[in-house]
Amino acid sequence: MLQPKKTKYRKMMKGKMKGNAQRGHELAFGSFGIKTMEYAWITQRQIEAARQAVSRHMKREGQIWIRIFPDKPITKKPAEVRMGKGKGAVEGYVAPITPGRILFEAEGVSLAIATEALRLAAQKLPVKTKFIVRRDYFEEAN
Repeated sequence: MLQPKKTKYRKMMKGKMKGNAQRGHELAFGSFGIKTMEYAWITQRQIEAARQAVSRHMKREGQIWIRIFPDKPITKKPAEVRMGKGKGAVEGYVAPITPGRILFEAEGVSLAIATEALRLAAQKLPVKTKFIVRRDYFEEAN
């Protein structure tokens, strides 16, 4: 699963999520993508589940880009532990997401296959998403 190889600090504060995505809000690699409409923390497991759904439906044709990376450590204290005594141990990593951020991009498959593959990926994620197509995309009739 995705997680940083090395971090400068082991633990991080929660922080605030506000505003729309300032970067990563336009298609950069593929012709199709899914864009978020909400704020969320997306875990490494959710990203991996969505990636598997896309690659299985596309039958490993075309190419997929994952535009997010879980680099924010999330801590959790064990069950039934009293208050105080410091911050809990790192449980996993998440990617903080703001509205407008592109999560996945696809290329090299037809519009119908890409639509369904990215729909399956969106079902694995905890946010509302929107399917987007590159502005200059043109499908040749075979």
